[in-house]
Amino acid sequence: MPPTNDIASVLARLTKIRPGQHRIVTCYLKLEPRDRARGKYLIKLKNRIREVEGSLDGLGLDRAAREAVVRDLRRVQDHFRNSANLPHTQGIAIFASEPLGLFEAVALPRVYRSRLAVDRTPLVRELASVEDEFGRLLTAVVDRTAARIFEVTAFAAREVEGVRSESTRGGKFRPDRDGSPGFGEHTYHNRIRLEKQRHYEEVARQLFTMNKKQPVYGLVLAGPGAEAGALEPFLHPYLAERLMGVAKLNPKEADAAVVHEATLAVREAFERAAERAVVHEVEESVGGGWAVNGTLPTLRALARGQVRTLLVNADARAGGFRCTDSGRLALTERECRGEGEPIPVLDIIDEAIEEGLRQRVNVEVVYADGAREVIDGLAGLLRFR
Repeated sequence: MPPTNDIASVLARLTKIRPGQHRIVTCYLKLEPRDRARGKYLIKLKNRIREVEGSLDGLGLDRAAREAVVRDLRRVQDHFRNSANLPHTQGIAIFASEPLGLFEAVALPRVYRSRLAVDRTPLVRELASVEDEFGRLLTAVVDRTAARIFEVTAFAAREVEGVRSESTRGGKFRPDRDGSPGFGEHTYHNRIRLEKQRHYEEVARQLFTMNKKQPVYGLVLAGPGAEAGALEPFLHPYLAERLMGVAKLNPKEADAAVVHEATLAVREAFERAAERAVVHEVEESVGGGWAVNGTLPTLRALARGQVRTLLVNADARAGGFRCTDSGRLALTERECRGEGEPIPVLDIIDEAIEEGLRQRVNVEVVYADGAREVIDGLAGLLRFR
């Protein structure tokens, strides 16, 4: 069954589920090109399923509940074995519970990281945040005489505006009588430069008008060869601040699907660069008390509502607990003393992501080499000390 991208209807069904005795399997899976290569996503999923199955005893499930969870894990794995079930997007979420008659697969433009959870309720906060997190982008595909402007959202791109400018055709310039280039060549090339300049100014003006009517989260420029970034110097400062990068595309050949894919690739590279910047900010801020680095201090800061940006090492995993009375996440049972019964969770890192989304904290999962290793499981930039 191919996944849907109707997040709103799926979210409406999932949020009607009330906590009960049955467990629900939630799976978020990254499907970027490097994950799809040689079926790496499936290998990682199988390994994660084995880890979860080995940790089920710690959840205190009775035999029937445990067997139902195992069957759900198998259903999730079987779903991914069929390539026809994979979306063209870079992520997918699955929610499964055999006793509840539940199996929902949702295509996502991206996921924070691949994670697998077993809980009394579906983990839907990432699903709910998809549209807001992705935002609305504009991609301008430009050459020296024409521009096509696309609105790019989480799941699609659509052409919304076009700009076409007058250009010099034929005739070019006449050389001097001895065959050498002369004043005619200078006039010709000067006219070409002026035409380009007027064209780029008009495209930049159109982009600014569109942003003024409805502000965009980001901007991507595209074009053939060196033309890809030629528009940048003409952008209004407000838009220049939102520029995510450039891509090489031919305006005459680019369709909505190609533009969407190229825009996602530029956005991904932009986010990797942003990761390095925010990790550097953590390193600079720890000494002054405006950041924490490490799973334990970050969980404590998260519980106090201090965290404004939650950073997650993409490779980190750890067991832990949730205190029933306070709802606080803890690494050990002892930390829940006086805050209710400690309920085991399969992965405290995944639970921290969910908690951060609940608090509307900015969540950054760090994949970039050299930056990822700096984050000791979890880290956080703080709102207050």
